[in-house]
Amino acid sequence: MAWVIAHRGARSIAPENTLLAAQIAHQSGADLWETDVNLTKDGQLILFHDENLLRCTNVKAVFPSSSSYFVRDFNLEDIKALDAGSYFADTDPFLQISEGNVTKKALLSFKNETIPTLAQGLQFTKKKKWKVNLELKYFFPKTNDTLIPDKTLDIIYQTKIDLNRVIISSFHHEWLDRIMKKEPHIEVQALVGDNIEEPLDFGDFQFPTYNANADLITPDQVRQLKSKSKKINLFTVNDQKKFSKFDRLGVDGMFTDFPQLFVKKNL
Repeated sequence: MAWVIAHRGARSIAPENTLLAAQIAHQSGADLWETDVNLTKDGQLILFHDENLLRCTNVKAVFPSSSSYFVRDFNLEDIKALDAGSYFADTDPFLQISEGNVTKKALLSFKNETIPTLAQGLQFTKKKKWKVNLELKYFFPKTNDTLIPDKTLDIIYQTKIDLNRVIISSFHHEWLDRIMKKEPHIEVQALVGDNIEEPLDFGDFQFPTYNANADLITPDQVRQLKSKSKKINLFTVNDQKKFSKFDRLGVDGMFTDFPQLFVKKNL
């Protein structure tokens, strides 16, 4: 069966990219979790998806007079002062609260949950003897972004996590080339399909694994990748029929916001 990859943790029932979301994904039995590596103003790496802090934090309430809410314009100390959990209860992004799938106790635990650093995410993964896919976020053209690949490797080494417990992915394939040259023992995965208006482009098939948009991939493309001995993971699959269809096609893994529904014990 295809691997169940918890997309930003168990983000359907917990605040995305927090350690709580990772913890719940681990408890659900997901094979690994995926998270996003982003860069602060003072050059620190955090786990956060968006280019700005508005959707998933109370940044406007804490810094009402700020002229910018981009991650890159805030130091780590200020980002650590933000509540990255309460928004989940306020917005119910996947309607799992209204459907009764999130307990009141869990909702209370989300309040004041902070944005983790990359080091904290790796330490959590190491402690659980689990595995993580780190997506390196690229917001062109931001000069500091070029620091992300090297800094990510530095923190991986500092935390002393087993290299086979870490995967690095990105839509910016030049960074993956750099990672492969500097640290061949870490698996890299090339993301494709961020623009739904364009067909998938696998280039010259130079990478061992492709993480492709499930809404764009065709069965023939899956078979083509397999014929070239490539691994293929799909994002983001939240429907059980689609999961089963792609599993039968032989994809290696699927990113899902609902790992609690797709683990082997539930299928």
